[in-house]
Amino acid sequence: MDRMQQLARDVRKLEDQLAVCTRCGMCQANCPLFAQTRKEADVSRGKLVLLNGLIDQMFDDAKGVNERLQRCLLCGSCAHGCPSNVNAVEIFLKARAIITQYLGLSFSKKIIFKKILSNPETFNGIMGMAALFQKFFFKKEQNLQGTSCARIASPLLRHRHIVSLKETAFNRTLEGQDLRIEGKGVKVAFFVGCLIDKAFPKIAHSVVDVLKYFNAQVFIPFNQGCCGIPAIASGDVETFETLVKTHVDLFSRGKFDYLVTACATCSSTIIKLWPALLKHLDKKLLRQIEALARKTVDISWLMEKRFDLSAVISDGEREKNIITYHDPCHLKKSLGVFNEPRQVILASGNELKEMADSDTCCGMGGSFNFAHYDISSQIGLKKAKNIIDTGCSTVATSCPACMMQISDMLAKLQQPVLVRHPVEIFAETLLANSKALDL
Repeated sequence: MDRMQQLARDVRKLEDQLAVCTRCGMCQANCPLFAQTRKEADVSRGKLVLLNGLIDQMFDDAKGVNERLQRCLLCGSCAHGCPSNVNAVEIFLKARAIITQYLGLSFSKKIIFKKILSNPETFNGIMGMAALFQKFFFKKEQNLQGTSCARIASPLLRHRHIVSLKETAFNRTLEGQDLRIEGKGVKVAFFVGCLIDKAFPKIAHSVVDVLKYFNAQVFIPFNQGCCGIPAIASGDVETFETLVKTHVDLFSRGKFDYLVTACATCSSTIIKLWPALLKHLDKKLLRQIEALARKTVDISWLMEKRFDLSAVISDGEREKNIITYHDPCHLKKSLGVFNEPRQVILASGNELKEMADSDTCCGMGGSFNFAHYDISSQIGLKKAKNIIDTGCSTVATSCPACMMQISDMLAKLQQPVLVRHPVEIFAETLLANSKALDL
């Protein structure tokens, strides 16, 4: 019981943040999980009540409370629509960390986070090997999404259409190169992110192509790793802190005006979570983290705000594709970026057609998708049907995790719709125009 009392004292550190919630229930209207399950414990208000119960020592089952806290997409929909401005995502992450310190990490998570993810060089090496051997476990499907399915009837994989790892990750193409691409324009550092690096390297190459086209000075540190969101979402503060320190060191070696990402989750993590969850670090390091957070922007924001997109030469003979756009939760709801990617799509010379509920969660939620695939799929299939109803040939979104989820859902429905990032679409226009000028 002494340990439970200590847990209650630790959770009490969140009491001021918990007290902001007035139990109005607005989170019910915005929570994609509650829309599926209709369970009060799945909505933010219910989870906050559980945390208050821990403080008051009404429960002696910390594991049960943690399981409820883990049933969350961390999409921020509740916070986005909260009239009291309760920062539920930050509260849940802090609470997960406190309870994980009490319960400990599982053996598998200790290996994944502390032995692999926390060391980018090790992580990149292992993922490179996995990319080479994945063909023995997955078979390629014939669809526009380019997904694969499992060769064995694994309970975890049998219903999934998986975006495979690419044999050559973006970081592999940087070896032996001078990463300080010279230009006379804005100085930009590029945080690649692990999903883009390993599953969607074309997005990273598109970012570099666009930055070079607009004559930016580009700094890309080698041996980058994960932004840390998988670790902190599982309550592993130590690995999260290690990864943040690693990237602060890497990016402190260059001078730049902006730290750009093409991943909505990476942007939100760096801008919001790095400073908020590491206030216990020494002041010098915290100032460095805060400085990086202030400089961090999404690639579409940078393109729309700092570059003249209208200067791109349009090939009038090229057929316009109908493109719809899915708003990633971490980009629109957390950072308020939603018009900029649409402007990038329009500047590429294509037609933009809005889907219904473009800013509702796609249901991915990182590790939530692995733990609760049935619910994740139910949410995702709704998104896929909204995409299909537009009659588009391509759906664009600014988050590689959303791209994976949407690819899975469209493949399930056997729909011939491409899934792309806005910067990919724009870079393809640059390439097409360049070829047209050469003719």
